[in-house]
Amino acid sequence: MSSPIKTAVFPVAGLGTRFLPVTKASPKEMLPVVDKPLIQYAVEEAVEAGMTQMVFITGRNKRAIEDHFDKAPELEAELEGRSRTALLELVRNIVPKHVSCIYVRQPEALGLGHAVLCARPVVGHEPFAVILADDLIAGTPSTLQQMVAVFAERQRSVLAVQRIPREDSSKYGVIRGNELSDRLHALSGIVEKPKPADAPSDLAVVGRYILTPALFGYLERIGKGTGGEIQLTDGIAALLQSEEVLAWAFEGTRYDCGSKIGYLMANVDLALRHDEVKEDFLAFLRAHGSVRA
Repeated sequence: MSSPIKTAVFPVAGLGTRFLPVTKASPKEMLPVVDKPLIQYAVEEAVEAGMTQMVFITGRNKRAIEDHFDKAPELEAELEGRSRTALLELVRNIVPKHVSCIYVRQPEALGLGHAVLCARPVVGHEPFAVILADDLIAGTPSTLQQMVAVFAERQRSVLAVQRIPREDSSKYGVIRGNELSDRLHALSGIVEKPKPADAPSDLAVVGRYILTPALFGYLERIGKGTGGEIQLTDGIAALLQSEEVLAWAFEGTRYDCGSKIGYLMANVDLALRHDEVKEDFLAFLRAHGSVRA
């Protein structure tokens, strides 16, 4: 599909401490959901939304991500020699030929806003998407496709939002806004991780953004915020001084794969939709009393 957004930015430099010890030597973005790592689901969503330039903001011990999206001559030769054609095509097409991957090192762990700022030399003066791989969102059309459609019509930054219990507000950036339509809101403010009593609404920002390049200037100037980090939320709040910012209450099912329970839920639900394993997996769950017929 054609898209007004060509570049997707993936901040992948985090340490993944909530999944230790498995993330001690392996990036959390490489955790598999059924048979694909989280980062591949995120890249596939960007490609389906028409984006052709994938920018990964990496840190130490993230080489596995680069290897995953690179060619694998030895593996391809082995599969070809064994006439494993289907698997060979699967490996060769993890990234379509028209899509490029660029890797930028984040020298210090200074927050999500800083990670996005690291993409500035590649993004330039064009609008771009930001995707957090540990927010896996299932749905058709994808969340990013929905947001691209909003951007194409409105030419404004768009944030994906979801209604949450107010007691969870301290885990999210929470918006204040005016409802423009059933799912579309115009922001009048945004607060990073407010206490429940201070939350301006029950609409929380989740890991999908379409942003205009004007944001970069604000991220350079805002300084450190919550947690001593440069917060993307604070940059967006500053952007509101000069531009309208929209929020889109997406259609789809979100799995917070940054948490163990969300990750396990994603594996179960997607396994039950997977053509290869769904029947056997359902039979297993029934046999162990996990589901009813």
